[in-house]
Amino acid sequence: MKKAMTLEEALDRIAELENENAKLKEEVEYYKNRKTSGRQKHNAKWMAIYNDFVVCYEGGMTMVEIAKRNNISERSIYRYKAYYDKLRETEGNDSK
Repeated sequence: MKKAMTLEEALDRIAELENENAKLKEEVEYYKNRKTSGRQKHNAKWMAIYNDFVVCYEGGMTMVEIAKRNNISERSIYRYKAYYDKLRETEGNDSK
């Protein structure tokens, strides 16, 4: 069992813990507010561009034209194309 503290020791310890808690809250806020790097998941913006990609691609536009139209990199368009091909492949397998 822990030995008894005086009131002053307890108040000092409370102050230490409150300071530590404040620092940890700042750290948590930093991690909550920081921008994550890399590609984002399939959110509304991603889906809007993907749907436009599908319309344009099936309409015969080139990858470069689609990239310029959506103001994104050609590499991103090829990611959309890979996703498109994967969906078409699974749709083809489901219909068999």
